[in-house]
Amino acid sequence: MIAVDLRQASLRLGDLPVLAAIDVQIQAGERVAIIGPSGAGKTSLLRLLATELRADHPGALLLWQQDPWQLSSRARQRLRSRIGMIWQAPPLPPSQSVITAVLAGRLGQWSLAKALLSLLRPCDPAGARTELARLSLADKLHQPCGELSGGQLQRVGIARVLYQNPDLMLADEPVSALDPVLAQACILTLQQQARERGSTLITSLHAVDLALSHFPRIIGLRQGRILFDCAAEAVSPAMLAELYGNEPPGSLGSNPGPSC
Repeated sequence: MIAVDLRQASLRLGDLPVLAAIDVQIQAGERVAIIGPSGAGKTSLLRLLATELRADHPGALLLWQQDPWQLSSRARQRLRSRIGMIWQAPPLPPSQSVITAVLAGRLGQWSLAKALLSLLRPCDPAGARTELARLSLADKLHQPCGELSGGQLQRVGIARVLYQNPDLMLADEPVSALDPVLAQACILTLQQQARERGSTLITSLHAVDLALSHFPRIIGLRQGRILFDCAAEAVSPAMLAELYGNEPPGSLGSNPGPSC
């Protein structure tokens, strides 16, 4: 089953063109890395897939064969509860405890009464501890988020989405604040959990070596357009040179460049 079907999706933020004519189909359970230079549109693409942004007409997004923007508000909220977003800088209040931050991953799945009760008395400390333990953070369960380092906050953000257990995991530079050893360990954890849960995993990464080593499929994005979309082993040095080269391959809307 196709989990993500993006058709001729373009996006402008104000007067700024961000994405142009994006066509992407991703099967349920696939693990995909998006790479490209800063400003390529990687975060905007993930936000579009998370339904935080809407593609400009006539572009369309289907998630599990449903158009989120054609659903009722309640149905769209249920659909969004199947999507987990891992941010580069997780928006966690400094005074919030780590356990509360992790358990908040399921707020969209709980009743209002259960959500409010959990804020007063965390309802599933064992579940939160399990996800934190995967990321070597079990000892931080009751610590305020404001006392954590940037790398620890990133891992709490990952634990939060793992606790949510979504069908689609989107991760925007989830290991940018981690040293190489921790970064690789976290990527491996995300990969393993996605496989075991049958979740689709789409991650943007600046670390090309991590992307090529751990993701079967690579999407190269430059100036808002897909430059290539292929298996990791098919990505050549020449393709990476064009993707990250100093000379731009053309303005938004020009020839999309080499394919795999």
